[in-house]
Amino acid sequence: MRRFSPLLLAFGLTAPALAQTKPTTTPNPLITRMVVEVSEKNLRDDIDKLVSFGTRHTLSDTKSKKRGIGAARNWVESEFRKYSKASGGRLKVEQDTFTIKPDGRRINRPVLMANVMATLPGTDPTDKRVFIVSGHIDSRVTDVMNATADAPGANDDGSGTVAVMELARVMSKQQFPATIIFVAVQGEEQGLYGSTHLARRAKAEGWNLVAMLNNDIMGNSSGHDPAIKDDKRLRVFSEGVPATETADEAKVRRTLSSENDSPSRNLARYTRTACQQYVSGHEVVLEYRPDRFLRGGDHTPFNQQGFTAVRFSEMNEDFRHQHQDLRTENGEEYGDHAKFMDFAYLRKNTGVNLATLASLALAPAAPENVGVLTAKLTNRTELQWQAPKTGEKPAGYYVLMRETSAPEWQQKFFVTDTKADLPHSKDNYIFGVVSVDAEGHESLPVLPKPVR
Repeated sequence: MRRFSPLLLAFGLTAPALAQTKPTTTPNPLITRMVVEVSEKNLRDDIDKLVSFGTRHTLSDTKSKKRGIGAARNWVESEFRKYSKASGGRLKVEQDTFTIKPDGRRINRPVLMANVMATLPGTDPTDKRVFIVSGHIDSRVTDVMNATADAPGANDDGSGTVAVMELARVMSKQQFPATIIFVAVQGEEQGLYGSTHLARRAKAEGWNLVAMLNNDIMGNSSGHDPAIKDDKRLRVFSEGVPATETADEAKVRRTLSSENDSPSRNLARYTRTACQQYVSGHEVVLEYRPDRFLRGGDHTPFNQQGFTAVRFSEMNEDFRHQHQDLRTENGEEYGDHAKFMDFAYLRKNTGVNLATLASLALAPAAPENVGVLTAKLTNRTELQWQAPKTGEKPAGYYVLMRETSAPEWQQKFFVTDTKADLPHSKDNYIFGVVSVDAEGHESLPVLPKPVR
């Protein structure tokens, strides 16, 4: 991100004052260590264990200890409990159960489902923020109603599930002021049931859910039709226009053309920056659409409830190894087996999640009531905001700026006040404001609303 010059003149700050208050810009050694601690071997071993349950179809066996969705759920819970013990019991583990009635589509009988959750409570009692990272534990073959055939589900979505498990193992050893929830949701293949239940629960219980990261199909680096290998990039999908946008909000959006600056879009940009800081040689590719073409995932119900949520997926899917009966045709093997995955790639993608979550959970809460003053007709831009009402007090704020045609933030300015007067026209630039602590951890950006 380029720094605008001259920074001191833009805000009338003296060099000594700026030097005393400006946060560090170097990566946090703790986050770097955690990213390094993500284990390729653990990811591989956990995938093999998930595959060993034969099928994890949502309608499969729940009584057996060796086969079916019930055995898989119980095993993930047992692993979470191991991590909890290693963390001194700070990681709170549960199976959040709920019943889904027949829906006339992909649920043909009442089904007791469960999301396997591990919650790492925040250490600051005044910080009510919550962050969620998820993968879906269920699997399927060609016939979405076939609950008995072997459905390994190694990549879809064993990859997301084991990433969440490894994140819980590594991050539960550390302390964060905000709460992080690691969850393996059920029922994605039958209709996003687990994530829908969790999103509705978060809404009903009034969670201050700041961001949700969904990981689905993110452990294979080789695509097919055309054949292509890309083990250095990870896609992140984000909605533009919020699903819960009101008529008044739509009017403002159309006036400002801010459809590319939804909270989820800015979360996606944040993940890209976290990747650049902490996962060397890897890149997050911003996909400016809610999901893959005409498809959806477990972040969707959170968007529908008004929460900020994105989806991580590998760059090039191989559809021979996704939603397929196990078979060989014309010399090609079909089926979602672990041997088709790239675990070094999965480790890096898990690291992107960790860097994003840790950066967000360590940062102060975002500024509130961010506004751009419009009473005077001027070529300057005056911004004002309020300090966050939850958690630690920020060391200061960054004002972000980019040209209206630019996809990512280009420039940033540090201020310690809750206002800024910039010699740059609001006609020509888009602005955002983030809270930052002394260690350089930044909140998600907030776009200013017009105020007089």
